[in-house]
Amino acid sequence: MAVFAVTGGQRLRGRVRLDGSKNSALAILAGSALGRGKTILHNVPEYTDAHILCDILSEIGVSVRFIRPGTYEIDGSCVDRCRPSYEKVRQLRASFYTAGLLLARLGVAEVPFPGGDVIGARGINFHLDGFRALGADAVVEHGYVKLRAGRLRGASFYVGKASHGTTVNMMLAASLAEGTTILENAARDPEIVDLAILLNSMGARIRGAGTGTIKIEGVDKLYGATHEIIPDRLEAGTLAIAAAMTGGEVIIDNAVPEHLRTVLIDLRAAGAEVDEYESVLRVRGLERCRAADIETLAYPGFPTDLQPQFVAMMTRADGVSTIVETRFESRFGYADELRRMGADLQVDRDTIIVRGVERLTGAPVEAPRDIRGGVALLLAGLVAEGETEIHCIEYIDRGYHRIETKLASLGAKVRRVD
Repeated sequence: MAVFAVTGGQRLRGRVRLDGSKNSALAILAGSALGRGKTILHNVPEYTDAHILCDILSEIGVSVRFIRPGTYEIDGSCVDRCRPSYEKVRQLRASFYTAGLLLARLGVAEVPFPGGDVIGARGINFHLDGFRALGADAVVEHGYVKLRAGRLRGASFYVGKASHGTTVNMMLAASLAEGTTILENAARDPEIVDLAILLNSMGARIRGAGTGTIKIEGVDKLYGATHEIIPDRLEAGTLAIAAAMTGGEVIIDNAVPEHLRTVLIDLRAAGAEVDEYESVLRVRGLERCRAADIETLAYPGFPTDLQPQFVAMMTRADGVSTIVETRFESRFGYADELRRMGADLQVDRDTIIVRGVERLTGAPVEAPRDIRGGVALLLAGLVAEGETEIHCIEYIDRGYHRIETKLASLGAKVRRVD
């Protein structure tokens, strides 16, 4: 197993380009398989998660062809198997998008209970309630979710907790349903908008994506299209935090500043200087940032997937910070590892109190089963004295393709060691 070896103390300086959005790519790969024809996808990130989902789609009859790095051809004309393998599905939460895909295309799906990061209870009840609202029978037996329906029928459905995954699955299923589906309290993330743009280009009729109410008029068939996936706002936020906490100056290309509005406000509150341009961010940090409080919320609030990185920055802030996590109840699994490095943290249920210290020290740490918690340890290693060894980095690789190469290009002393 590989580890990251990080020698801290370097200010990040330079220019870096973002990959395509992981969360958008996963939904769009599944959405592309709804079409009876070839869909060309550009800016597909080379993350492990995207590769796993491509393997799962191939198992159910989808033609997945690699054209060149970042470009794939997806053809769902021959979807004919309703049961993807347990071994693949258990690795990835987004594998459950195959449920909406198969239910829409075949009227039947048998999908193993999904896996993914260990960040708290992420049941599938919202998904099942949505499928039932569209007329499907849904039961869980022997670790599999079994869905049956004739042609799905449009309905009105309230999306609990503005769930991103439920919104995606309902968009997939309702696109081929009979009649009109209205999703209330839908997720408003940019990745939802990206999925709607793809599906509409394939012939779907979706309106309101990016707002709390999405209206979907079902159609008989979807076809092929060409689509470019949006930049990864979570990678952008991670790199912006890294620049700020190391006191560096980094230019981030291929960014969409509007997708990070709340994050940029909180970075400025912590003392960072942030300049925004049409597709570029410039972030300058301080020698030691100021303490700042955040609360994670559904988009456009502060994203839970940037909370661990923000906590890492606050470990050396001047003052006391309060971080409230409202989305997942077990997202502080990285806290003990930060304590190994000298951080002063106190966890109380959904809140973490961070008392900034003058210095962190390198230590051997283990990335939790959480992509973002793992990368938070990597960021802490950038500012710690001495060397930090980060183990179990396969979880980081699932959401960041060769992040050590990008950080090294900015002057960080980080390398992957087998």
